Amino acid sequence: MWFRRDLRLDDNPALLAAADEGAVVPVFVVDPAFDEAGPVRSAYLHRALTALDESIRERSGTGLVIRHGDPTDEIPALAEETGATTVCVSRDATPYGRRRDAAVIDALAGSGRRLRGVGSPYAVDPGTVRRGDGGPYSVFTPFARSWRATGWDPPHPPPGGDVAWHGAGTPGIESDDLGPAPEPGCELPPVGERSARRRWGAFVADGGADDGSIRSALAAYDDLRDVPARRGTSRLSADLKWGTIHPRTLLADIGSGDAAAWGDGAATFSDELAWRDFYADVLLRRPDSAWRNLNPKLDGIELDTGAEAEERFGRWCRGETGFGIVDAGMRQLSSIGWMHNRVRMITASFLVKDLHLPWQWGARWFMRHLVDGDLASNNHGWQWAAGTGTDAAPYFRVFNPTRQQERFDPDGAYVARWAPEPVEPMLDHAVERAEALRRLAAATP
Repeated sequence: MWFRRDLRLDDNPALLAAADEGAVVPVFVVDPAFDEAGPVRSAYLHRALTALDESIRERSGTGLVIRHGDPTDEIPALAEETGATTVCVSRDATPYGRRRDAAVIDALAGSGRRLRGVGSPYAVDPGTVRRGDGGPYSVFTPFARSWRATGWDPPHPPPGGDVAWHGAGTPGIESDDLGPAPEPGCELPPVGERSARRRWGAFVADGGADDGSIRSALAAYDDLRDVPARRGTSRLSADLKWGTIHPRTLLADIGSGDAAAWGDGAATFSDELAWRDFYADVLLRRPDSAWRNLNPKLDGIELDTGAEAEERFGRWCRGETGFGIVDAGMRQLSSIGWMHNRVRMITASFLVKDLHLPWQWGARWFMRHLVDGDLASNNHGWQWAAGTGTDAAPYFRVFNPTRQQERFDPDGAYVARWAPEPVEPMLDHAVERAEALRRLAAATP
């Protein structure tokens, strides 16, 4: 069982498939490509792997096998060492993951072995949801309708007690040391499958709403999710990224719960999971859209570059723009490796519409500093803000940061926590809004 973005034992169909094949050798390969992840995600991954190793040891008395190196070399080598004929994985739809897995398939085939993909990190596997004519969806709303109609499997049970584990500590199976934990440079939440379950349990439990009511946070989600000073979101994004919990588990709990009590909150929450699947689907069919405009008609939009642009980008990164909610969001990111989703949209709009900078600059900064940095969701979210992606009507959306703060942080609690000192605004939003619209119009004659 080659673990990747599925660092859990429960509801893991690839792990069950491995158990069906025979004795399970649990392995994680520390790929040199991970060096690009940055210290925050690297530290989170280290903790998630430590938690997974502890769970495997509790269950089997052996641990997670660690190998450092190129998976194209390490996975076939381990299969050869152990006599394994099949390597089970959760499918990876990212551009790098598909290239890596194709190379591993070829390497295994040379010795008569196979890579078996079972499931994915998504409720509905990317590439599954299609229009009636068989084509992919380009707009979210019809995708979401078809996504719900397609449905998903119920959660899978954990592996039974009769599974034979041949993990680290088994005679004849060598394991590298995971190595020292990277220093994240910020606070991190509790990590691992148990922590994810506790967060989810607290989110759906009565009395969890941050509004003085007896509602659950899930029931209040539609009302509170856009208020960054309140505990209105599940904070499960990093767990979903690394697979310490699966969206199928969340959807099953929502489906079996009290629909009347949860109301619009449950529907809105499931919509967010649908957005996650939608962006993964878009990336699968358009891998170039990871770093290039999904809509090539906007390739000609005028963007600022050069030394002055880089200086303004630096002020944005440091949270020194003079717009309170923008600065608060950027400082929250640097402090805890996470930013509230509404504020992600506000800060992204500011970079591309007020500063006229390439969305890729912001996307790379987020990917390096977000503990939940996910290529499909992050970069297509940035394209949504820039108007270059899946949004059907992007041209006139330019978030006014002052009005956004008045609407979503009316008492100033969020700004007071993260960016309490006033800073002179670096620009006139009205002027830059007009300039953004001029550039958009010029690029789309």
